[in-house]
Amino acid sequence: MVYLTRIEHFNAAHKLYNPSWTPEQNEQVFGKCANENWHGHNYELYVTIKGMPNPDTGFLFDVKKLSSIIQREVLEHLDHKNLNLDVPFMQGKMCSTEVLAIAIWDQLAPHLPEEVQLHCIKLYETPRIYVEYFGVTR
Repeated sequence: MVYLTRIEHFNAAHKLYNPSWTPEQNEQVFGKCANENWHGHNYELYVTIKGMPNPDTGFLFDVKKLSSIIQREVLEHLDHKNLNLDVPFMQGKMCSTEVLAIAIWDQLAPHLPEEVQLHCIKLYETPRIYVEYFGVTR
């Protein structure tokens, strides 16, 4: 099995806030991330696919095509957007990095060709905080 990772970047704002809680509860749990006026991150997105290289090309998958899929299905929706307000696939969800990584997986997986599988979404919120999501085993 060969693993191939494409790294992309996007900027987005969000707020961690549970509307069923009081402002005090939100501040206690989420701290500055519950800021009424939002806050932003420079996200680093690592998309890893897996499979076997094509014997004719030696490629697992054309990385330019992978980048185009990521751009079309994810980055066009997220880059320079407010995750809470502007992104349809995040509507009604808590905009944590964990939930965002799952949503990115769900956006990408159906658009990959059958000869490769999505292996991992790694999403850096800051240089010291990241999450990894490996999909749901069915």
